[in-house]
Amino acid sequence: MTFIPASDVARDALEWGELGWVARPANVPESTSMTAIEATLEPGQGHDFHKHPNQDEIIHVISGTVEQWIGEERRTMTTGDSCFVPKNTVHASFVAVDGTPARLFVVLSPSHGDGGYEAVEVAAEAPWSTLRA
Repeated sequence: MTFIPASDVARDALEWGELGWVARPANVPESTSMTAIEATLEPGQGHDFHKHPNQDEIIHVISGTVEQWIGEERRTMTTGDSCFVPKNTVHASFVAVDGTPARLFVVLSPSHGDGGYEAVEVAAEAPWSTLRA
């Protein structure tokens, strides 16, 4: 059993928000079957279309509102909503320009490498490049 105090969560600032690495092999060596992330998406920002070739993903909205895409289907998710994204499925999450930051809790399985995470960005490819136009 491993306790993970908030002070031990490594945080990465990105152009669209922040990732807090709750559990991955780099900080929880036993975490080989899953990676847990606390993510914040800033207003007008988002994690553009991408996929995880070898990881399933669950996204849970802790607070805020997210425009969530899974494949070519778009839904609005709000506090308490969750979705499941099968491995190798293109998806994206966005927050409205006039929205408030969205906080998400994300679990990917299995963990991938020491970083626990594998993503392939596809936002520049069709049809993903035109879906939000």
